[in-house]
Amino acid sequence: MSTLIAIREASLSGNGGEYSPAKEKASNRGVYGGRSPLLRRFQLFLSGAKYKLLVLFCIFTFFSLLSSKISSFMGWNPHYPFSVSSPSRGGYTVLINTWKRNTLLKQSVAHYASCQGTDAIHVVWSENDPPSYKLRDYLKKVILKKSQTANKPNLRFDLNEEEDLNNRFKPITDLRTDAIFSVDDDVIVPCRTLEFAFAVWQTAPLTMVGFVPRMHWLNKEKNGAVHYVYGGWWSVWWMGTYSMVLSKAAFFHKNYLDMYTNKMPSSIQDYVSKGRNCEDIAMSLLVANATGAPPIWVKGKIYEIGSSGMSSFNGHSGKRNKCLDDFINLYGTMPLVSTNVKAEDSTREWFW
Repeated sequence: MSTLIAIREASLSGNGGEYSPAKEKASNRGVYGGRSPLLRRFQLFLSGAKYKLLVLFCIFTFFSLLSSKISSFMGWNPHYPFSVSSPSRGGYTVLINTWKRNTLLKQSVAHYASCQGTDAIHVVWSENDPPSYKLRDYLKKVILKKSQTANKPNLRFDLNEEEDLNNRFKPITDLRTDAIFSVDDDVIVPCRTLEFAFAVWQTAPLTMVGFVPRMHWLNKEKNGAVHYVYGGWWSVWWMGTYSMVLSKAAFFHKNYLDMYTNKMPSSIQDYVSKGRNCEDIAMSLLVANATGAPPIWVKGKIYEIGSSGMSSFNGHSGKRNKCLDDFINLYGTMPLVSTNVKAEDSTREWFW
């Protein structure tokens, strides 16, 4: 009996004794002896080819997404193939407001001629001297060169005898489209973004659809006086709401040209003529008064290729506040409707 006990004790002490399969399996585990089978499988996976393939796939996916977005950082592509123009409406007419900036006008006409939805380009000309034949010929040639459609856009200068900001909203005869895209000569909207905005406008053709949102609010002073305040982009960004889109880059129905000139109170046109400002606010009020609905802001990059405009002048904000307040008094009511809805092309965003 004592001999048998001694043999077992020697075996348990690891210094010899009888063979044990469990003991050999445990010794073969090495450094992984105390870890679970799942952990061992995971560590083997990390050291294997599958892990390397996974890393390569993630890197490839990242750079693919980055390359699809890099164009938005590097600038606009005027030849991006995208069109949603409606045959029933015949595309849109680009209405460019310009004044003594022929270089910018040439760039603007060349760009919008390349957009597939452009049916015609009208230039609002308010200078004393008519456009030169050289300028006309250049613009006609650049339209033929840049246009990507079989039917090239028509070019026409709408001549005015005097300089007046109301000129940009005069009625136009023989228009073939319902849609007007009103734009300043120094504003470039990429063709893809423009076609998307046109598609949005087609869903709500009686409202304004544009790229430059603005807002208003009612301010009450300590003395009890109440007046309206015009809010610029940073107010829109901070508050997350807007009630206007400016006509420097906006779609609206051609009928509003006639309404602005012939139906809107003439006192408002006189105000714009004398103050040389705020025709865009007047158009926003006109459309809101006619529809009782808010405009639609299309989120998208636009590029201003000119020098600083009127908005950079001292006192510009105060003048806009006074315009809005005076227009409301002339209307006798506040027609603007605020909203926080915006239209966005989800195919151009990282996340839905």
